[in-house]
Amino acid sequence: MATVVVVGSINLDIVTACSRFPRPGETVVGSTVTYGQGGKGANQARAAALAGATVTFIGAVGDDDAASRVLRPLAEAGLDVRVTTFPGATGVAAITVDGSGENTIVVVPGANDLLVLTDENRQAITAADVLLLQCEIPDRVLVDAARTARTGGTTVMLNPSPVRRLPDELWALVDAAVVNETEARELGAQLAEVDVVVTTFGGAGAELRWPRGTVRVEGHDVPVVDTTGAGDAFTGALAAAWDRSERDRVARANAAGALATTVRGAASAPTASQIDALGS
Repeated sequence: MATVVVVGSINLDIVTACSRFPRPGETVVGSTVTYGQGGKGANQARAAALAGATVTFIGAVGDDDAASRVLRPLAEAGLDVRVTTFPGATGVAAITVDGSGENTIVVVPGANDLLVLTDENRQAITAADVLLLQCEIPDRVLVDAARTARTGGTTVMLNPSPVRRLPDELWALVDAAVVNETEARELGAQLAEVDVVVTTFGGAGAELRWPRGTVRVEGHDVPVVDTTGAGDAFTGALAAAWDRSERDRVARANAAGALATTVRGAASAPTASQIDALGS
């Protein structure tokens, strides 16, 4: 498996479950509430490690009680965790899941907005096979990390989510992008310039486009409980499998994303053995 460095967000996820989403101004009664590690960066780092990669996670937390709660799952998954602690709050995501497994999410960035790279962080990036980035940290950090990766020949993989306007300099440094259907439509012009684009289609599978053609894999028939974190599980497993063939990369990621929907919560990534058992 590949060696992966993830520079990204880490949050405390507060997940509530209810039969349906409330309408504006309406209150509905929920059934459960859970607290756990989240943040797209941390989720993808944990997913890559569980899928078999050697992973370093670089991020930021506050000096509050939430920090230890969100860092523990990363350490337990065997990651090399390199976080900076800032005065104030750790990032928080408020997630609501309805009876069909769909979700809504409100994110308060907290310490994620204060993240900066150290020289030690940069050394880890240049030594890795893959640098994995998302859009829950500032643009200045994304560009800094991608520039660093380019100097070491490290593949720059970007999951441009949540979608926002990104610097042209960053797009010029991206080797591979991972998007869903909606993001693919919104980012059409930028994605056209990226060598490798992997697009997810929910239950219908995924596709990898690269200079030599396109690889498509079909979805898996699994009992969906919660779609939160499925994209992160997919992306982390994709980075972990980057040393494999194009078909194997997208097939393993597709299996990981499907398995993540069978578990409640954002930190729902499967292990390598579970991915193997589902098959590709």
